[in-house]
Amino acid sequence: MSDTNGTRVLVGYVPDERGDDALALAALLARTLSAPLTAVHVHPPPWPTPGPGSVDAEWVAYLKGQADEALTAAAGRLAELGVPERDVELRVHSHRGSGRGLIQVARDAGADLIVAGSAPRGRRGRVAIGSTADQLLHGSPVPVVLAPRGYAAHPPRRFARMTLAYWRRRDADGPLSAAAALAERLDVELRLLTLVLRPPGLAARFHVPGGVLDRQVAQAEEDLRYAAGLFGGGPPVERLTAVGPDIAKTLGTVDMLHGEVLACLSSHDGPLRKVFLGETSGKIVRAAACPVLLLPRGAAAPTVGEKAQVR
Repeated sequence: MSDTNGTRVLVGYVPDERGDDALALAALLARTLSAPLTAVHVHPPPWPTPGPGSVDAEWVAYLKGQADEALTAAAGRLAELGVPERDVELRVHSHRGSGRGLIQVARDAGADLIVAGSAPRGRRGRVAIGSTADQLLHGSPVPVVLAPRGYAAHPPRRFARMTLAYWRRRDADGPLSAAAALAERLDVELRLLTLVLRPPGLAARFHVPGGVLDRQVAQAEEDLRYAAGLFGGGPPVERLTAVGPDIAKTLGTVDMLHGEVLACLSSHDGPLRKVFLGETSGKIVRAAACPVLLLPRGAAAPTVGEKAQVR
């Protein structure tokens, strides 16, 4: 199994639409990064206490049969998606929580990215957070990438751009550099985006030059210049400030390419070095019309010799 760049992609798979969406996104990541891919099927554990007769053995046999069928389907689909068989590892893992099970396997396998699909009853074309994604988004030690529902129906041939939703704060520089490094690996430009929300209530109906909104926009643009300045020596970094009444509507005004990835920072209230979905990032994830990458809080930047230059 090739592993020339030290990156490993891990994808959680169940034999339904969300599993297909996750595989399509994971395959694109693995092909683009020339990285090995681990596909994992997490199933419930056997009952902790023995049951009557042969019930336990039948239950274990049923779980094994389901897991074998799922992984056979995953292997076939990955082959169709152009991932070489030599680069695919198939695993079965037992855990009461599928998301926590994926985290355990990611640690064991040395994965650098975890990919998952959306909840099956979510809005098509958007990311819906089910129990698996919720567990990943509140404790993964590595970045999590979520595929919107229906992603497998029309996957892009390549990634087109990465947009990072950015707010300046003391622990944002590391994740910013980590996002830039991944964008470079994906051979896409990194765009920096800040969403500015209009003041609620009566104040939102009146625009006074030099008022609160103007000051917010000016501060956002200054922060974006600061962030772009961290990547000197390359072409100018695209910066965008979008203004609107709420996160969903404001993000809806931002152009997204076919092949876009939207990156978010974890909440600064979460544990260091882990993904933690906060209120703002949660709203962004649910409003995005493309795959979403959530970076751990305090994610390490590349070393000086590896520092990414924004394209």
